[in-house]
Amino acid sequence: MTTMTEASVREFKMPDVGEGLTEAEILKWYVQAGDTVTDGQVVCEVETAKAAVELPIPYDGVVRELRFPEGTTVDVGTAIISVDVAGGAPAAPETPAEAPEASAAPDASKAPEKKPEGRQPVLVGYGVAASSTKRRPRKGPEVPVQQASVAIQTELNGHGPATTSPAATEQPRPLAKPPVRKLAKDLGVDLTTVIPSGPDGVITREDVHAAATPAEAPAPEPAVMQTPVSAAAAPTASYDAARETRVPVKGVRKATAAAMVGSAFTAPHVTEFVTVDVTRTLKLVEELKQDKDLQGLRVNPLLLIAKALLVAIKRNPDINASWDEANQEIVLKHYVNLGIAAATPRGLIVPNIKDAHTKTLPQLAESLGELVATAKEGRTSPAAMQGGTVTITNVGVFGVDTGTPILPPGEAAILAVGAIKLQPWVHKGKVKARQVTTLALSFDHRLVDGELGSKVLADVAAVLEQPKKLITWA
Repeated sequence: MTTMTEASVREFKMPDVGEGLTEAEILKWYVQAGDTVTDGQVVCEVETAKAAVELPIPYDGVVRELRFPEGTTVDVGTAIISVDVAGGAPAAPETPAEAPEASAAPDASKAPEKKPEGRQPVLVGYGVAASSTKRRPRKGPEVPVQQASVAIQTELNGHGPATTSPAATEQPRPLAKPPVRKLAKDLGVDLTTVIPSGPDGVITREDVHAAATPAEAPAPEPAVMQTPVSAAAAPTASYDAARETRVPVKGVRKATAAAMVGSAFTAPHVTEFVTVDVTRTLKLVEELKQDKDLQGLRVNPLLLIAKALLVAIKRNPDINASWDEANQEIVLKHYVNLGIAAATPRGLIVPNIKDAHTKTLPQLAESLGELVATAKEGRTSPAAMQGGTVTITNVGVFGVDTGTPILPPGEAAILAVGAIKLQPWVHKGKVKARQVTTLALSFDHRLVDGELGSKVLADVAAVLEQPKKLITWA
C-alpha cells in the first residue's frame, strides 16, 4: 500500500526559465498543501536573474507538500512542490541528467519507465526546451570536483602532490558564472586550481581573489587600533540596525550589477554628446496625438526619439553590431531589436522590441506601450530581454540633463536622452525660448570609431530638430 502511495506522488522541479540560469527565488505560492491542481495551472511566481515568471504545474492532482517557503532561493533542478496524482502511474524523474533527490527512495519499478511526451514542465508562452536536461550535467557527478578540491587542498597544506584516481584525472569544467570567469582571466587565475566555496562547488569572486593573493603574514594592525576585533564579530559590531538597513543583492539587481561590471571592464566605452532644439518634435507629438491612426496608443517624445534612432541606424548600419571575443569577429546585425531601459521595483531591466526596424510608427507606438506596461507590472519575460542590439535609456524623466550610460552586454551602442527644458536658444538669428535636450551616445570603441559614432548621433539630432527628415530618410 505504501509503494502505491509513493508511486502516485510527482515532484515538480525548478525549471530553467531562462538561458542557463542556475537559480530562482520563490516570490509567491498560489496554492497550499491539500489544494487540487490541474495541468497548466500556475502554482507559484519566481524571480530569476532576468525577470519574474509564473510557473504552471504539468499534471493534475492534489498538492502534498510545498518544499520551500516564499523568499527562498532554489537551485534549478530542485523539487519545489510534490503532487499526489490520484490513480497515476509512477513518475519518472523530471530531469534524468541530474542526480536523484537525496530524499527520494529508490524504486526498481520506476527505472524502466519513461516520461510521457508532452508532459514536461514548461513556462507560460514557451515550448519545451529540448536541451533543458543538458544545461547542468555537472551537478550530478560531484565526486570529481570534490576529489580535485581535496587534491589541491592537500598540496596547499604542504603534504606534497596528492594522488587521485583515474576517474578524477579528467576534471570537468570548473563551475563559475561569466563575471567570475572574466575576473579570473583579468587576474591571471586558472579556475581549475581554485577551491570553490559556493553551493554545489561553484567558484565565487572571493575564491578567485583568494587564489590571486599569495599567502602572506597578516599585516600589522594600525596604531589607532587598540583592541583587535575578530572577523566573525566585525560585521555584528559595526552594524546598527536602528541606523542602517541591509538589502540582499539578488535576482534582477544582482544580474544587472554583474552585467554592468562585466561590460564596463570589457568594452572600451566612449561617450559623445550633442544638445539639440526639439521644439518641432514636441509640436509633432501633439499633432500625432490627434491622428486617428494613433488613437489609444502611447504617443510621446520617446516614440519619435526611437524612430529617429532607427533612421540613424538605417543610414549607418555598422553601428548595429556586436563583438565576438571568442572568434575575434565583428558581427553585423541585419535586424534591430531596440532595447528600452526601464526602472522597475526589482531593478533596471532592458526589454527590447523585436525587429523594430520593420515597424511603422503606429506599430512602434503599440510595442512601446506594451513594453512599458509589462515592465511596470513586473511581468517582462526572459525572452523579451534577450537579443537586444541597441538601447535607449531615458534619464530625462528623472529631471537630469543626460548621462554616460554603460553598454548592455553584447551591444555596440546605447543612447541616453536627457530632460527636455525650455532654454534660451539662437533660432533664426534671434535668441528665443526653445525646447532643448542633450543626447549622449555611448559606444564600444572596438566596433565603432569616432566618425561612425558622431554620424549616428548627428543623424538622431538632425531628425529631432527637423522631424520632416523622417519622410525623406526613413
